[in-house]
Amino acid sequence: MEKLTIQEEEAMRAIWKSEGGLIRDILENLTSEEEMPYTTLASTVRNLERKGYVKAVKHGNAKRYEPIISAQEYKGKFMNGFVGEYFKNSYKEMVSFFVKEERLSPQELEDILDMIKNNKSS
Repeated sequence: MEKLTIQEEEAMRAIWKSEGGLIRDILENLTSEEEMPYTTLASTVRNLERKGYVKAVKHGNAKRYEPIISAQEYKGKFMNGFVGEYFKNSYKEMVSFFVKEERLSPQELEDILDMIKNNKSS
């Protein structure tokens, strides 16, 4: 799948939040501080359709856009690419980076270890 631009990601978050909708519905669910013009959003959503992230479903005289990929699937693909590109496919290197940058507290690290231990025993 093609990588999304910041604007496309913002539109996808609004689509996931509303579980799809008309352009005006998506516009209402945007969370950015700057208001996006209707025509810009319509163009962005058409790009998402071209990239295979949403599908258009006829809704009267308009089109309703529905997500093809879930937010969870996107996060997984994005994180795999991010870790591969910036941390040589090593999640250990990624966690180490955040610890060194003091972005991950000892308590958060303990919580992560507990999550790992609990998942392995399930």
